[in-house]
Amino acid sequence: MANAASMREEVETIAVKALGFVAADPELLPRFLAITGIEANAIRRAAAEPGFLAGVLQFILAHEPTLLRFAEETGTPPADVGKALRALPLGNDDHERST
Repeated sequence: MANAASMREEVETIAVKALGFVAADPELLPRFLAITGIEANAIRRAAAEPGFLAGVLQFILAHEPTLLRFAEETGTPPADVGKALRALPLGNDDHERST
């Protein structure tokens, strides 16, 4: 079994790929920005916030065609996206705790 550091790196890699996937898509990016309320010029700053990467994965997972296209284009099994979400800070929908 992978150690915690390598597992963390693996799930963050999936999330960063997802962010790149969304950012490169002229239809997905505006939808992501509208849903999250983030300004395009603030994505880099927002990406440093706890829970941002989990939010990107939630966005991907919320629409099956988007999930399947992401999985196909990146070679990431769809189930791994959900696993990555749960492994990221705030990826478990627990909005009561603070980091």
